Amino acid sequence: MQKTKKIPMRTCIGCREEKPKKDMLRVVKNAAGEIHLDFSGKMAGRGAYVCNSEACVKKIGKYKLLHKTFSQNVDEEIYKAIEEEFLGQK
Repeated sequence: MQKTKKIPMRTCIGCREEKPKKDMLRVVKNAAGEIHLDFSGKMAGRGAYVCNSEACVKKIGKYKLLHKTFSQNVDEEIYKAIEEEFLGQK
């Protein structure tokens, strides 16, 4: 009998839906309080996940959801980097 591999699920901070971790972008706040995009999914720190829906990407920028998630001000550059990653905008 084979074991089925469990797929890690994460909740998007935009739409609040659970989706597979590999389909989402992780944003990390490290111990120094710096915010980074985590493409590997393995950086140390508090993580927040955003799914690849255009509506979610726009929503986190509009409502400053990373501010709420990390309880600190998040530089506008982070929001722009997320938009560029998903939507290809510059």
